[in-house]
Amino acid sequence: MIDTKQTDDQRFVSRLTRDTIALILAGGQGSRLHELTEWRAKPALYFGGKFRIIDFALSNCINSGVRRIGVLTQYKAHSLIRHLVNGWSWFQAAQREFVDILPASQRVGGEWYRGTADAIYQNLDIIRTHEPGHVLILAGDHIYKMDYGPLLAAHHAENADMTISCLELPLEEAAGQFGVMTVDKTGRIIDFHEKPEKPNPIPGKPDLCLASMGNYLFNTEFLYEQLIRNADMKESNHDFGRDIIPPIIKNYRVLAYPFRDPETGKQAYWRDVGTLDAFWEANMELVSVTPQLNLYDKKWPVFTHQWQTAPAKFVFDEHERRGQAIQSMVSGDCVISGASVHGSLIFQRCRVHSYSHVTDSVILPDVDIGRNCRIHRAIVDRGSVIPNGMEIGIDAAADRERGFRVTDSGLTLVTPDMIGMNLHHTR
Repeated sequence: MIDTKQTDDQRFVSRLTRDTIALILAGGQGSRLHELTEWRAKPALYFGGKFRIIDFALSNCINSGVRRIGVLTQYKAHSLIRHLVNGWSWFQAAQREFVDILPASQRVGGEWYRGTADAIYQNLDIIRTHEPGHVLILAGDHIYKMDYGPLLAAHHAENADMTISCLELPLEEAAGQFGVMTVDKTGRIIDFHEKPEKPNPIPGKPDLCLASMGNYLFNTEFLYEQLIRNADMKESNHDFGRDIIPPIIKNYRVLAYPFRDPETGKQAYWRDVGTLDAFWEANMELVSVTPQLNLYDKKWPVFTHQWQTAPAKFVFDEHERRGQAIQSMVSGDCVISGASVHGSLIFQRCRVHSYSHVTDSVILPDVDIGRNCRIHRAIVDRGSVIPNGMEIGIDAAADRERGFRVTDSGLTLVTPDMIGMNLHHTR
């Protein structure tokens, strides 16, 4: 017998998702990632062996049934736009599906995007042409898997004007980095501060606060009203967290939606990879036997642009010259030639030559590691050619002297420019 209630719920959610447009804010620089985002926007940064960070928000939309998507770009967006064109242009326009690229093109007032709210405001004319009932605004620089259907259903059921996705974070992690809210017993937000240095703790949980994920759901007409009002304010930062949310929580229904695992009810996997250490740690988690983020989940696939590549190859089987990778992820068109890789991620089209050892490292695409190299606890950026015999992550002082960036935890970042390749110089 068909479970009628479940079927009705699915139809209800599908109507809501079809009536929603998602706008992904993808213009951020990610300055705390230093040279890793010097020539690319943070959402375009590689992650997990073959993906880009923005693939997670986009895949969440597709898997949730939200198939009208705009990606708002600004900072050094070339690689991001190229990725979107190559990997996300397969939608059916006749079925009202699309991924549109919405660059900062001075559509209103002749200015670039001045803040998150202004970025949406400058595209109001485009949003209006699609006549959505709801607008889902997403941060494009976080790693997580989330079904937006239940969020939409809860927003509709509670007759909310705006709903903010949230999660519990340690006070020290949220301080100065995330919007922090206080809610009443019904989940209505009664206080909100953007990136406070001293966040208010959750009652009964003195070490935790309720932090915004940067995902906002609006009733469309309500969003229009708030953006137009804010655009006329000369002293505004034109930012959702600073200028839109605080004034509306007293007079409108603004609710918090806790991001939880639907199976366990506990807080779901979510990572902000906004620092070099956080980026490295989130990648390292993936090489464990059962990581929290399951990239092999057929029910919730993560889509991306993929080059047609040959399989990864491991060659030579001699003493001290054995091509092998242990507790690692190795992507297509990689050749591990008489080298040893342990506890690492090797992205597409990399070469690791004989007698080299790579441990606990993130090696981004198109890296060539010469013979007799030792690389430990490092991030090596795309296109780097590591000379024979170079040691990275072994001696922090030596790394700094060569111009590599070393974090306080001892993690080393190497980019092509740091080793004299000058890939980005114009003369």
